[in-house]
Amino acid sequence: MDDKIKQIIEEKIKPFLEADGGGIEFVAFDGESGEVRVRLQGACAGCPGAQMTLSLGVEAALKEEVPEVSRVIAV
Repeated sequence: MDDKIKQIIEEKIKPFLEADGGGIEFVAFDGESGEVRVRLQGACAGCPGAQMTLSLGVEAALKEEVPEVSRVIAV
């Protein structure tokens, strides 16, 4: 499961964030809770809109591809 999540982050999510000067790094997936932990980087780290980006962008994209994902958390 980790590999599929990493692939989605690298191919679909990361380029979108990098276009705005940000970045994202996969940290871990908890198969029991369905939580994905990521680290926001660059302009995304500390951005006031980061939570919206996580829930409406990253989380939505991952849930669409991987139904086991329940939520995405920035660490």
